[in-house]
Amino acid sequence: MPTVKRGLLLVNLGTPDAPEAGPVRRYLREFLSDPRVLDIHPVGRWMLLHLVILPFRPARSAEAYQKVWTKEGSPLLVHGRALAAAVAGRLAGEYEVELAMRYGNPSLPDAVRALRARGVSEFIVLPLYPQEATSSSSSTRARIYEVLEEAWDVSPVKTLPAFHDDAGFLDAFAAVARPVIAEARADHVLFSYHGLPERHMRKSDPSGQHCLASAGCCDVLTAVNRNCYRAQCFATTRALVERLGLPAGGYTTSFQSRLGRTPWVKPYTDLVLPELAQKGVKRLAVMCPAFVADCLETLEEIGLRAREQFLGCGGESLTLVPSLNAHPAWVDAVCNLVRRADGTAPAATSALRASALPGPHPAG
Repeated sequence: MPTVKRGLLLVNLGTPDAPEAGPVRRYLREFLSDPRVLDIHPVGRWMLLHLVILPFRPARSAEAYQKVWTKEGSPLLVHGRALAAAVAGRLAGEYEVELAMRYGNPSLPDAVRALRARGVSEFIVLPLYPQEATSSSSSTRARIYEVLEEAWDVSPVKTLPAFHDDAGFLDAFAAVARPVIAEARADHVLFSYHGLPERHMRKSDPSGQHCLASAGCCDVLTAVNRNCYRAQCFATTRALVERLGLPAGGYTTSFQSRLGRTPWVKPYTDLVLPELAQKGVKRLAVMCPAFVADCLETLEEIGLRAREQFLGCGGESLTLVPSLNAHPAWVDAVCNLVRRADGTAPAATSALRASALPGPHPAG
């Protein structure tokens, strides 16, 4: 039997090719055309996208990207490439590794072609989203299935689930955060996650009666809310609080980046910041555990805008805790996630589920 060559796809959400209105418009058009992202009637989605968002938002977003863009390019892409290179070095001889973006470049089809050109015939896919969300995780899985099914011979593929409870992920984030929080002498830690519309939580509730039905709906993960993004975010906070030894009352969980007029998951980061200042918090550290790489949402939205807002409310300092990027502990965690999913490493505390083709297909 010929030797099977395996490929690893590390997939993040995406980024425009340049911090300019044109590339940002192309990126937003692809991103917001996905019905798992903008989950409204197709006619309404087209009208909202082409009559409201694309005529105005690209220029504003381009200005924000310009504030964090590096000489090497988009921070998300730069950190993604560094992670892929480090993982490839660690997994040399086991996997061929490629970085891909769900939207934008490097695209999933291009990454698959690159791996096939190197003789890969089996794929494992790690969506780089710690918490499960249809608009990111499911969208990535659905797209990789589509890409692989374009070939006459459909390659076997395993897709890894969200890893919000993975010990390696949590230990890595704690290792990054601990010295930053200490140096900042933070008197409070804010865990700020990317927001999603509340309707996404309700769609993930098979009972139709649990998610967002009570103030404590996310206090414990159960069979009913196991796919709830908000519940997984709160679970991540609890695990990091334990690792960091934060006192009761010394931390808060919130959600950023909301858009439009429909309700998004609460509490909102931009409303929590003045509340914390009013309560006497002076030195605030902010962690963003929904992002494994620093990007527009961490560097600009939190590192610049949120800092300005908090200082304007009377705070003394706001320190952004860097994301995992290509930290050695995160590289180790990624390699262990992949090896466990393939049965080549000991089982960990988090349960890794794999889905394979063919079968039913399950979102800078």
